[in-house]
Amino acid sequence: SQMVQAMHFDLPQASLHPAFNALSLKLASRAQPASEDQEGGLMLNIANSLWGQAGFSFQSDFMDMLAESYGAGMREVDFANSEQARQLINDWVAEETRDKIKDLIPSGALNPLTRLVLANAIYFKAAWQYPFEEQATSKDDFTLLEGEVIQADTMRQSKMFGYAKGDGYQSVELPYSGRSTSMLIFLPDEDRFEEFEAALDSELITDTLDNLTPTQVELSLPKFKVESTFSLNEALAALGMP
Repeated sequence: SQMVQAMHFDLPQASLHPAFNALSLKLASRAQPASEDQEGGLMLNIANSLWGQAGFSFQSDFMDMLAESYGAGMREVDFANSEQARQLINDWVAEETRDKIKDLIPSGALNPLTRLVLANAIYFKAAWQYPFEEQATSKDDFTLLEGEVIQADTMRQSKMFGYAKGDGYQSVELPYSGRSTSMLIFLPDEDRFEEFEAALDSELITDTLDNLTPTQVELSLPKFKVESTFSLNEALAALGMP
């Protein structure tokens, strides 16, 4: 009941889980067959798994619903050996994400009183619809928020992209191969980063998508890598899921 309230699940339970199943199938249908060593294509893998204490009794209708709507079966582990259980779960996540996520569950997160772990892994890899040419990439100045200027490998291309200009920002949409997915990039105006960040919500994103116009764009994009870890405990509790 707390989850229903916090997540605003308006559908009745009998319809809610089949709806999530339909959404998962729709997302999976966007993938285009391609192997790991193949250029192009779009790989999207969404996997769910449950890890339950061996010998513990779980309700059969709960298990049936997970199998029918989420493709998730129960794997039995012994949390009395919590470190071994942690390693098994992390190995599964690593395999499902092609080793991009190797230690989802940190040391000490499980203990002998743990009874159930739900793990969800998403792997996405796609080629650009318009690949960046290696010879067009070179070092260029990039200014950090605090004002420091560093040298960054900067990719460049001139193409017709979806483009929008809003109050205090510009945006460009870079399609992935097949155009069923894309990356939406926002560039806040100078000295307005914090203001834009505070205003960034689903409504702004929707408005931007609605206002994208095909425009000849001279694009300079620094190569970047992002790794982040978040805990949602406090946020979910504040939403009504203590």
